Amino acid sequence: MVTLVELENDPHAALAALRPVGWVDALGGWVVTSRELAMRVMRDPDTFTVDDPRFSTAQVVGPSMLSLDGAAHAAHRAPFEKAFGLAETRARFGDLVASTVDDLVGAIASSGASDLRRTVAGPLSVAVVAYSLGLPPASADTVLGWYEAISASVSGIPAGRPATPEGAEAFALLHKHVASGIASSDSLVAEAARAGLGIDDVVANAAVLMFGGIETTEGMITNALWQLLNHRDQLDLVRADPTLLPNALEESLRLEPAAAVVDRYATREAVLGPVTINRGDLVTVSLAGAGRDPEVFPDPDRYDVRRPNARRHLAFASGPHICLGMHLARLEGLAALSAILAFPGLRLDPDSPAPQGLVFRKPSALKVHWDG
Repeated sequence: MVTLVELENDPHAALAALRPVGWVDALGGWVVTSRELAMRVMRDPDTFTVDDPRFSTAQVVGPSMLSLDGAAHAAHRAPFEKAFGLAETRARFGDLVASTVDDLVGAIASSGASDLRRTVAGPLSVAVVAYSLGLPPASADTVLGWYEAISASVSGIPAGRPATPEGAEAFALLHKHVASGIASSDSLVAEAARAGLGIDDVVANAAVLMFGGIETTEGMITNALWQLLNHRDQLDLVRADPTLLPNALEESLRLEPAAAVVDRYATREAVLGPVTINRGDLVTVSLAGAGRDPEVFPDPDRYDVRRPNARRHLAFASGPHICLGMHLARLEGLAALSAILAFPGLRLDPDSPAPQGLVFRKPSALKVHWDG
């Protein structure tokens, strides 16, 4: 029997045993671990919807583009979408990302040791996503504090725990912060308000984008560094040929996506691979499981920076709810990795933990040393 502890700590053997899809009592639902079936579920919102009272994020932040389907989803997503296209992302954020990385890495370069999650990955993601939305200034520690409280609240719901008072308090503070930015005439949240979204809707969507952006970027950077520093042969390949760095990042996303699962709810009876899903059933798509599907990725548990199809992972999901900020996350991830890997003698602290988490997976800290 698959346990919550197993899914939170080291889920990959259990996910492989469930493939292509299996019932997990601990979650009270089906878990999809085949890439083909994962794509089918995420691309069919009429049959597998997010619009259900049980959806964990909506319980904490309210309805948003993440928890709505159909016309309502389009109305919530459209005001934000153009700003995060590939060309727009490169033009708007290239210089900001580069200068922010330079500042963060420069601040620790002479220290010889750091928790890179706290000093680079987290602050970078906070600074960039706040800028992207046009929010008022707030310290990285403040925003990360809100994020961690809300993230913990959201993550506990699939494990059967209620939304927390700490998560509600953090969201109330975030609501006040985002609402104050709507007064800015040139901010993205102001544009969303002018497009017809109410304040609560703007705040809910900004929260989803903020915490999705923080989670995706922080987790992407820490997980990729953890993989490279635990596979020195692969790190040596990247250092010998820096053009491999983008694929090294994609390969890390395949093996250990920062957002490990997405939830859907069956609107009607449906056949999914070898099983019949009943109306109302929870269907959890394991993005982590899909990334290790041996029918798509030979030797799936191996970290291989030269894997030719690494980019076929589903770390940014698929279908109508594909990650809005995936181009920005990649831009930040590559900039941060390139700068950090330039540290001479970079090595992982023996006490640095492995990635963990049921919904969001990353190391709680990324402690490293280098030759100062």
